Amino acid sequence: MADATYTVTNNTKEQQLEVTDGTDKATLTYRFYKNDIALMHTTVPASMGGKGIATRLAVAAFDLARELGKPVMVYCPFVASFLTKHPAYKAQLDKNYHH
Repeated sequence: MADATYTVTNNTKEQQLEVTDGTDKATLTYRFYKNDIALMHTTVPASMGGKGIATRLAVAAFDLARELGKPVMVYCPFVASFLTKHPAYKAQLDKNYHH
């Protein structure tokens, strides 16, 4: 489980969700494609691993998509794995997108 002090921020300039611990930064990169939001890649430094941060980033990405009213396309292997453990989020996938 992620430590409560970890907060996800949306860096709109870089199109990525971020969690920082003061030294290192975990990210989930996204891109806008047509009417969708594409979840591209998740990176969590070893120093931040095992704390649920990647999961927190994935949840934040689906929350962002819902707030923006955009369906989701998944290119990130971590997010694809996340969906197998949290199938409720599959309802937000673009119905025309087959991964």
